[in-house]
Amino acid sequence: MRATVNFPAHGGPALPPSLLFRNLSSPTADGALAPNDHALFKRRGPNKLRVGGFICCTGSPGIWGPCATNSAQLAVAEINKRGGILGREVEFSVYDAGGPLDEVLNRAEQAIAFDELDLIVGLHTSAVRVALRDVTTRHRIPYIYTPVYEGGERTPGVMAIGETPRWQSRPSIHWLADVKKAQRWYLIGSDYVWPWQSHRAVKNYIKETGGHVVGEEFVPLGEDNHEPHLARIRAARPDVVLISLIGTDSSTFNRAFGESGLGATTLRLAGAMDDTVLLGIGADNSENMFCASGYFTGTGARANDDFQSRYRAMFGPNAPPIGSVGQSGYEGMRFLEAVANKAGSLAMGPMLKAGRNIVYSGARGTVIVRDGRARMPMHLAEADGLDFKLIKPI
Repeated sequence: MRATVNFPAHGGPALPPSLLFRNLSSPTADGALAPNDHALFKRRGPNKLRVGGFICCTGSPGIWGPCATNSAQLAVAEINKRGGILGREVEFSVYDAGGPLDEVLNRAEQAIAFDELDLIVGLHTSAVRVALRDVTTRHRIPYIYTPVYEGGERTPGVMAIGETPRWQSRPSIHWLADVKKAQRWYLIGSDYVWPWQSHRAVKNYIKETGGHVVGEEFVPLGEDNHEPHLARIRAARPDVVLISLIGTDSSTFNRAFGESGLGATTLRLAGAMDDTVLLGIGADNSENMFCASGYFTGTGARANDDFQSRYRAMFGPNAPPIGSVGQSGYEGMRFLEAVANKAGSLAMGPMLKAGRNIVYSGARGTVIVRDGRARMPMHLAEADGLDFKLIKPI
């Protein structure tokens, strides 16, 4: 799936929702782009900066697709109003990063070859990132990866700016141990690289507090029968269940968790948790659930309030709700603008050098990247119905 959304320099009105994911390509039976598509690409002006947004629009993480797309589009409109990036108007196209991995990679190959992408901004699972970075490295296309992830990304050409366990999970685990006296932990996550690697770090953080892990399991993506998992959790009697499930899988699990009665007696610490997922869980099933993130709608920071006002003005009062994962699409474009301006170039080498040590500002506030590692204001929160109540900065 591909959709191209161009915004005029003045920002312009929002497109109707039906056009946001309009399929503009007409693939042939074997998936190749039709000749008419090639002609369309060749007609584009030379002063464009073509950015491909590889965003999960389908599957379990597809729940974040609408907010991610809107957030990135808002940033593009603002950047173009300021004159673009290094004098080039940003042309932003959305490609579905959900579904079978080979299809996503084929989509990327075609986008680079025929859409002549200059750069990719990705908001998708780490499994996609691990595969897609081989494509972008081979084509020497800079690749900005925006959401929460397991940390440790050092591939040449890839710039990751999301929350990592060291700054997100570690202080949260220590707080639950100190304040809630949590010692027994059960870990459950989706069966792919982000939970695998994050749990390795989490076990060390739990050990630091004197706690121990009483169970761990990984769940296939798309799993919606959680009774066996809940039975094992109930038998293990943990103080806290650390949840590294993705998107709608987190919603269905936490909803079942609350409906089973476990929510009243067992704490939860959820990663990749935001307002979008919380809406799927429901107010009655979010008891005793904590999370940490670099973004919450209720921080009260001026930059955040301004971002939300502009988001509503552009997409209307019924726009997809803003959450931390989707909002990272905005951060990715603001990071791109800052890196390009510092480098004075959109070439791979200068951009990578500039991106390793930089300070930029977005809706999250000031984000500092040092040696390729992003540090941002981080907050611990507790679910309060369908909202998050901030507890403290961490």
